[in-house]
Amino acid sequence: MGDDRGADGKVRRLPGARAAGDPAREPPPPGKLEMIVTWLEMRAPPQRAAPRRAEPLSIQRARRPTVSFYRYLYDTVGGPWMWYERRHMDDAALAAIVQHPEVGVYVMYLDGVPAGYAELDRRVAGEVELAYFGLVPEFIGRGLGRYLLDWAVARAFDGEPERLFVHTCNFDHPAALATYQRAGFKVYRQERRIIDDPRGERRNAPQAAPPSG
Repeated sequence: MGDDRGADGKVRRLPGARAAGDPAREPPPPGKLEMIVTWLEMRAPPQRAAPRRAEPLSIQRARRPTVSFYRYLYDTVGGPWMWYERRHMDDAALAAIVQHPEVGVYVMYLDGVPAGYAELDRRVAGEVELAYFGLVPEFIGRGLGRYLLDWAVARAFDGEPERLFVHTCNFDHPAALATYQRAGFKVYRQERRIIDDPRGERRNAPQAAPPSG
């Protein structure tokens, strides 16, 4: 279930769908969570440049990033927001994505320290997905997210795709949806999913044994 966009561009609720937080909706069963996924797209680049920053910032593409480095980025940036899908992937499956020549992992550094990253997936002709985007927790609240997002949007449109799209959900940063909209993205679909609570996986994970000797 979810929302879709009519011919006038307005988001319309599909039959039987309810808005997130509707008290008439039954809560998910124990061990499950309700996820409301919102999809947004951009058909043309915004007519503005990324804001200039005074800090010593650099954004570099991690070409063929090692799986361990990518997992560091994914877990550090996504940990507070329950990113979980790629934690389920084995190393070979993950490497096949992040080391693909049409997938760009762009890391933002501040004073030589990784501050966040954006992942642009160009594997489908004519479109680019902003597959992952976010900041290392210590760098949130300093305006760096807008800088990185504007930079990623500009880079995505370098190849003149038909569209750039992204999705967010109710577990992401509370300002994520508004941030994407301010950047020029338009909502075109919403979807309700019931997922296993990934926090239970962490609680039940075996603990590492202390070093011996």
